[in-house]
Amino acid sequence: MEPAELLRQGYEVLVAGVEVAGALVIFVGAFWAAVRFVVEGLRHRTAAVFTPIRLSLGRFLTLGLEFQLAADVLRTAVSPSFTQIGQLAAIATIRTALNYFLGREIRQEQRQVADGQRVQ
Repeated sequence: MEPAELLRQGYEVLVAGVEVAGALVIFVGAFWAAVRFVVEGLRHRTAAVFTPIRLSLGRFLTLGLEFQLAADVLRTAVSPSFTQIGQLAAIATIRTALNYFLGREIRQEQRQVADGQRVQ
């Protein structure tokens, strides 16, 4: 096998590994949040109990999206075409916007949780 082909295969494995890591982070976060949602929902019937669960899920989603973006950057890093660069720009914009709004929501809910704890 030629060195160029070996490098290409290694690169594809690396990209796939980063994509799988991102998907795994999102899956674990969704599973963890679902389990906590059911357990806390059976114990407590108040909406305030679910805010920490949403915060935790938001963090997992943010991290998973970062891994997915990293995989897209890696995929485009080797001899990109103008079409691939345009697609990466669109994907990066969408994922960055998602991360921004998720981060903003996480900060807002953290403030609400902190304010609620001070009031009690």
